[in-house]
Amino acid sequence: MITVRVLVLEDDEDLRTSVVEVLRGRGMAVDEATCLGEADEKLRITDYDACVLDRMLPDGDAAAMMRDLRRDGVVAPVLFLSGLDDLSERVAGLDAGADDYLVKPFAMDELLARVRALARRREAVDQPVLRLADLAVDVASMAVTRAGRPVTLTPKEYAILVCLVRSAGQVVTRGTLIEHCWDEFADPVSNVVDVRVRMLRTKLGDPPLVHTVRGAGYMARADG
Repeated sequence: MITVRVLVLEDDEDLRTSVVEVLRGRGMAVDEATCLGEADEKLRITDYDACVLDRMLPDGDAAAMMRDLRRDGVVAPVLFLSGLDDLSERVAGLDAGADDYLVKPFAMDELLARVRALARRREAVDQPVLRLADLAVDVASMAVTRAGRPVTLTPKEYAILVCLVRSAGQVVTRGTLIEHCWDEFADPVSNVVDVRVRMLRTKLGDPPLVHTVRGAGYMARADG
């Protein structure tokens, strides 16, 4: 699975920690929120690939927040978590703008599979396969090949590659890579991006497809 940016809204600290650990353990970049106000602010300023939102919180029902967000054009895929298991409650959650609904208690493996499905569905909408010269990136299956040979990448390397190839021929800043491939606690002044890009270049081989634009960032292009 591509490293995706996920928001987790849950006021139960133990459950939130467990969910975040599972998602991060699969290479996802995860932001956390503990109340509706915090989640609403994050959703309006960050383009998340998937969101896991507790339905009922001390400060209200996330369904009401989702109605407002959808009306205002926020399109991030949403999975509601809830102890409300009546059919009418599940329908109400979906009608409010959620894409999926999971009743508590749940298995972490099922949660992970549903988050993957939401993010994969969004990634594959426009271009199921990204191509640059002899490089092919299948965003649905995560398969990366160069000249027909498989390339094995870490989740972070894969996320960087997708971000660069989607913007092939354009400069992608370090800040943009941080925003799309790491969570909110990443240090944008560290050399973490440079290290990951260097490793990615090595794995992709020659001729190089990822180039440094001095003082600006990186660019994916096939002409050297």
